[in-house]
Amino acid sequence: VQLQASGGGLVQTGDSLRLSCAASGLTFSSYTMGWFRQAPGKEREFVAAIRYGGGRTYYTDSVKGRFTISRDNAKNTVYLEMNSLKPEDTAVYYCAADRWGILSSIDSSDAYEHWGQGTQVTVSS
Repeated sequence: VQLQASGGGLVQTGDSLRLSCAASGLTFSSYTMGWFRQAPGKEREFVAAIRYGGGRTYYTDSVKGRFTISRDNAKNTVYLEMNSLKPEDTAVYYCAADRWGILSSIDSSDAYEHWGQGTQVTVSS
């Protein structure tokens, strides 16, 4: 299984970015996909997830209304559209894949079996 994240960069406060994560080696449509982030000196935290099947979405409170997660099962790709970026969004962003999609642990990094390499997002003030 390979997850290849891309789309990070250096932007200013209020700008937008779209992250992509291309998956291979798994039945993509059967997996819940998540985005996590880790800022320097902090623990990795949940950002957003999208379930297999109907594609219901979940977000951490700090990004609700600004970030949108989506997936294209035909392209085996999950996206994270990030708008109104803030300096506190600065982090390495990781995509992850979870075969089971248990709702009670959808925001837990322990639930995800496969991880991408991360892409850096830096928001300057």
